[in-house]
Amino acid sequence: MTVVCLVILAGIFWGDFFLKNYIESHVDEREEREICRGKLLIRKHHNKGMMLNAGQKRRRLVAVVSLAFTLILTVVFIVSLGHRGNNLLRLGLSLLLGGAFSNTYDRLRRGYVVDYVSFPVKWQAFRKIVFNCSDFCIIIGALLSALGML
Repeated sequence: MTVVCLVILAGIFWGDFFLKNYIESHVDEREEREICRGKLLIRKHHNKGMMLNAGQKRRRLVAVVSLAFTLILTVVFIVSLGHRGNNLLRLGLSLLLGGAFSNTYDRLRRGYVVDYVSFPVKWQAFRKIVFNCSDFCIIIGALLSALGML
C-alpha cells in the first residue's frame, strides 16, 4: 500500500503540474472553452491567495501557511506509513498531499496558483469559481483522511 500511496501522490503532483503548464501556455485569461460536452469550462485564473482568493494581499503569509501545513501533513503521512492498517487514512493523505504539494509549489515558484476548471451552472456565484485538479484531490483527501481517523 505504501508504494501505491506514493505513486498516487506523485501522479497528482506531476499530472497537475503539466496541466497547469499547458493552461499557462495555451489558454488566454479572457478565454473560456467548453469540454466534456459542455459539462466543464476551461478558464485560466491566477489565484494569488487561498481558496476564493482569500488573503491575496498577503501572498507571502499565504505561502508560508501553505508550506507549514504541507510540511505538517507530510510528517503525519510519513508516521502513518510506519503503522499497519488504516489504508483509508494513508489514501486520503496521499490525495491531500499530492494536491497540497502542487498548489504550494505554485505559490512558492509562481507567486500564485494556476486554476483552470469551472462548472457552467446557472448560479453565477458558483460559476465564477475556478478550480484545479489539486483542489479536488485536497477536498477528497481531507474527507477520506477524516473518515480514516474515525
